Amino acid sequence: MDYAEAKAKVVEELTKKLKNKSKFYFNDLADILGMKPREAKKMINDMVTDGTLEYWSSGSTSMYGLKGTGKQQAAEHED
Repeated sequence: MDYAEAKAKVVEELTKKLKNKSKFYFNDLADILGMKPREAKKMINDMVTDGTLEYWSSGSTSMYGLKGTGKQQAAEHED
């Protein structure tokens, strides 16, 4: 799977799930891609770098979501 396919697949799946939740664990994204975590890491990091996904951490939990979605976005007044 190349990067463009991976990106499209992640965006499609996360968009479907937005009604229920906006943040996902790294392993959830690896499962969507059908890859082991080590294989998925570079693609997921590239999606954060290009602005497709955003990284969120509570200090003890790290999660990812589509850029600009979720309640946290409004609460933190992020652009």
